[in-house]
Amino acid sequence: LYLKNTVVLIPSGPLDQGLAYCPLFLLGFLVNAAAVRGLFAQRASWTDTHIYILNLAAADSALILFLPFRIYNAFFCLPPNFFCTFLVNIHFINMYASIFTSAAISVHRYLTVQFPLQARSWRRKKEAALAVCLTIWVFVVTICIIFIEENYPQKLWRCYERCKDERLKLQFVVTLVLAGFLAPLLIIVFCSSWLIFILLKQNTKSEERKSTISMVTANMIVFIVCYTPIHVSFSEQTIVPQSIFLHLSEWIASTNCCFDSISYYFLLKKFYL
Repeated sequence: LYLKNTVVLIPSGPLDQGLAYCPLFLLGFLVNAAAVRGLFAQRASWTDTHIYILNLAAADSALILFLPFRIYNAFFCLPPNFFCTFLVNIHFINMYASIFTSAAISVHRYLTVQFPLQARSWRRKKEAALAVCLTIWVFVVTICIIFIEENYPQKLWRCYERCKDERLKLQFVVTLVLAGFLAPLLIIVFCSSWLIFILLKQNTKSEERKSTISMVTANMIVFIVCYTPIHVSFSEQTIVPQSIFLHLSEWIASTNCCFDSISYYFLLKKFYL
């Protein structure tokens, strides 16, 4: 894309995708490694919140660790085979595990503030957090298995790229958009907005309250910015062949892995969770 003799790189063609994902992999690897290291440094005092954030870090780290295959494919072109099907599914399994875990953290954060006494008196919080995280992975993997034919080799032109005449099934897109994006989005917007409202009603003007409101707002905005484009693109693919917008939106969605580690780990250290 050229604007007044200035070149702006977007992940459109294969080489552009490789160049765009390289810094994302490096940054994502560093911030996720730092977050995981910080979490395990606190393992003696883990709470249910640590379990949720570890699950989020696991999903984001797994997505980041498989990005080198996408970078390699951009430069050297992996043949479309069942290994490619595996790579595509791993990418989206981890992306949606991250989405659902973010929603679970929002619910947990809302309940902790809205019902502080009940939250503190409940003794099986860790077990509940583990059950929620396990349910997330089972649900995401099950959806992947149900629709695995959508990414079979015969439907791929290149690894990570569908044939031009292969549209996504409407049922698959509806599942991704409604269950995989809109439902978590509504949960996050409701919980975050209500939490901000509760905090604004408090008479105290502490730096901790301001920091919490800023962080919750930032988490919500980042979620919307990162995941809206890719689901718009999925919807578009039921009508027209995939376009440059899909490649750009996939890259934008992947950047969430960096924001998650920075924002939620910061939240864990700065705020009561």
